[in-house]
Amino acid sequence: MSTVEHRSDASPAAVWAVLADGWTFGSWVVGASRVRAVEPDWPAVGSRVHHSVGAWPAVLDDNTEAVEAAEGERLVMLARTRPVGQARVEITLVPDGEKTLIRMTEDFVSGPATIVPSPVRGAALTARNTETLRRLSFLAQRRTRP
Repeated sequence: MSTVEHRSDASPAAVWAVLADGWTFGSWVVGASRVRAVEPDWPAVGSRVHHSVGAWPAVLDDNTEAVEAAEGERLVMLARTRPVGQARVEITLVPDGEKTLIRMTEDFVSGPATIVPSPVRGAALTARNTETLRRLSFLAQRRTRP
């Protein structure tokens, strides 16, 4: 399992707006190469973002399903990444004045990835998710200068 945190200059509402726009998924999720479709009620429970993972031309079509959602506070997803497996991903937004502490916890719950020792799996997820939250924060901040 991996838990990473990132302090963003964006408000929780701004971060949630990015999470709630499934079309941005490919811009902030490391490994997602494109978004093919977003169900109209995303991120309602049971709705999905249909995406592809990998680098062209070796891409695989898959999806991520919302399993819990509390607007502006928390989104729990089941991310399918065949053939690797399925991962439970929880993103929590903690207000910090006008800023946000974004916390992301992820681990595989099924598939071949679950046989990888937890410390190894956790290290790989931590590296990936550190960049994922950085990208999410950049989109939410919508800066005009670096």
